[in-house]
Amino acid sequence: MALVSADSRIAELLAELQRLLGHTQEERSRSEHNLINIQKTHERMQTENKISPYYRTKLRGLYTTAKADAEAECNILRKALDKIAEIKSLLEERRIAAKIAGIYSDAEPPRKTMRRGVLMTLLQQSAMTLPLWIGKPGDKPPPLCGAMPAAGDYVAKPGDKVAARVKAVDGDEQWILAEVVSYSHAANKYEVDDIDEEGKERHTLSRRRVIPLPQWKANPETDPEALFQREQLVLALYPQTTCFYRALIHAPPQRVWPRFAPEMSPALSPALAYYYCRFLFHMHSRRTTTRCCSRTRRTPTVTHHR
Repeated sequence: MALVSADSRIAELLAELQRLLGHTQEERSRSEHNLINIQKTHERMQTENKISPYYRTKLRGLYTTAKADAEAECNILRKALDKIAEIKSLLEERRIAAKIAGIYSDAEPPRKTMRRGVLMTLLQQSAMTLPLWIGKPGDKPPPLCGAMPAAGDYVAKPGDKVAARVKAVDGDEQWILAEVVSYSHAANKYEVDDIDEEGKERHTLSRRRVIPLPQWKANPETDPEALFQREQLVLALYPQTTCFYRALIHAPPQRVWPRFAPEMSPALSPALAYYYCRFLFHMHSRRTTTRCCSRTRRTPTVTHHR
């Protein structure tokens, strides 16, 4: 019943989102005429080589209108982003409910049948679609935006992705990508599932062994304080694995690269912001075996670049 209700609400939100996108295009088309008038007015001023009181008054009015148009479009886009966030939240709730009930779809197969290549693709898609934080003027990035840590009393919700420090079969400890199952306030402990289907393990961990992962990307151009800085020590997900290793930031992202169709607003499209980091492995030889979530790989050098 809950799944049907979620599907119905998602359908409603998609209809509202489509309506908002239509309004965005209407606002943009309406404001284009005013922007053209601004451009033509500047061209006339350059031709006449003077700034008369008439042009001053006209430009003041045109820019006031342009500012109001931009704010109106911005408000619509924020509403659209809120709808997208709600849709993603409902989809995640539906996935968790289906997992508990043992109901799966073709798009969301059970973990036991998920191949490693499929898992890597899903993780990459999840990273690409992490929403970009777009605050209002003067707003500070919230906790879990980029490098901003979670609040001290924050408790990750079921379904949230976290970095979890667990013990491997050989007794070594490692940081893995995991999904929160539950949290016990009485015991002050999390139950998390290894995201790697090869592990198929559930771990009970104290809060200090769990690090909530960011829920928003930070925009390098507007919120550089929410980025990890050069030479900062971090835990980074090693390429093509579900393990985190110590790494140094070599270069933080300088800008966000949007990926969108021509008809889609950049504010509503997936945004990419890449870090370049140097992985640090403490090894005794140039060929050392390291374990990555129950999978063994050969590492030819001590330092890796990404």
